[in-house]
Amino acid sequence: MKRICGIVLLWTILFSLPAWAKEPLRIIEGVVVKVVDGDTITVDSGGTKVKVRLYGIDAPETEKINRKTGVVTKPGQPYGEEAFRALAAKVSNKSVRLEVMAIDKYRRAVSMVWLGDRKINREMVADGWAWAYRKYLDRSNEYFLDDEGNARSEKRGIWQEADPEPPWEFRKRTRTSGG
Repeated sequence: MKRICGIVLLWTILFSLPAWAKEPLRIIEGVVVKVVDGDTITVDSGGTKVKVRLYGIDAPETEKINRKTGVVTKPGQPYGEEAFRALAAKVSNKSVRLEVMAIDKYRRAVSMVWLGDRKINREMVADGWAWAYRKYLDRSNEYFLDDEGNARSEKRGIWQEADPEPPWEFRKRTRTSGG
């Protein structure tokens, strides 16, 4: 009986707690000194350069070109350049606040990017320049899915195409096909 009461108490405690959003690991403030593509930027924070991957979104891939040879080393996707330009227009040379949620395998700070009270990650999805990156979203950020649905229904950005290929599928295909 004591064991059952203990289990019931544990379940009651676990499931009566509010579902809090994941707290950031740290907050960083700085100036955007480079926009790499539609979901990656570099921020200068007091002389330290921080590579940042925008949390919760995945933008179309941009073409990668070898600077020395001018040869395309990785193909891009439709709307990759437009997504890059949209992000650049929003944040280039502007002061931002980063809520660092994780560090990825490339040592980038996976972050919510704030420009004043604007959540840039969310704007990129709402404007149709990125997918909600379902693989990494937690329940507290499901609004990204609503934003994507609205952009789709209004045919904004990437959703002007009937069936755009998500970046994660594009990367997998081009990795396996060599093209």
